[in-house]
Amino acid sequence: MSPALRLLGEQGGVIFLHKPAGQPVFPPRSAALRGAGSLLESWLAARPEQGRLGWPPGFEGGIAHRLDNATSGLVLACATPAVLRHLRQQFSEGRLRKRYRFVSRRDVAWSQHRVQLPLAHDRRHRARMVVKRGASTPHRGRWFPADTQLRRAHGGAWEAVITTGVTHQVRLHAAFVGLALAGDRLYGGGPPPAGLSMPAGAGFLLHHVQVVAPGWSSPVVEPPAWWGPYAG
Repeated sequence: MSPALRLLGEQGGVIFLHKPAGQPVFPPRSAALRGAGSLLESWLAARPEQGRLGWPPGFEGGIAHRLDNATSGLVLACATPAVLRHLRQQFSEGRLRKRYRFVSRRDVAWSQHRVQLPLAHDRRHRARMVVKRGASTPHRGRWFPADTQLRRAHGGAWEAVITTGVTHQVRLHAAFVGLALAGDRLYGGGPPPAGLSMPAGAGFLLHHVQVVAPGWSSPVVEPPAWWGPYAG
């Protein structure tokens, strides 16, 4: 059963939705993972007319992007296919700045850093991505440009700002410079912080806070209360 939808607002045909940690954006392919419901199902239950428009594959209901199941926070949806086309163009041109908050079990000596290394799929592990360390880095498929700006935030958390949207970008770039996300075992983050009442399926602490675009910005979505001292 899908949880109740949290609608955060709308501007210029762009609709701001909230996704809790542990909920998939789209229905999982595996029937065993469908019990909790998806954000798409909640969205279409609230606005069934969104399911009757001509969306391209992978953008059902007008949902414009994905978040990992464990990631919470802001998801953008579009009221019409024309708005979706415009938003996708802005994404592809790097004109959208996407702000994330995350928690690492580790610390580093610096407070700001920029990572501009391409990412690709791991040649041996289908669930993983790899950073391009050099011309001979083993990988599968093509390299995707990726740009991540990291900044120390309050409460022991970190902020990441990206203008690209490669799979696992924040998780992998952060891990590459010594800040693997707490609980992200795929990239060496170890167990999550102790003492937090994490919901099922959360796994690691990563939250999408805001999107800033030319002429508009989304609401700021703070991390959930269960983050405890890291919520800030």
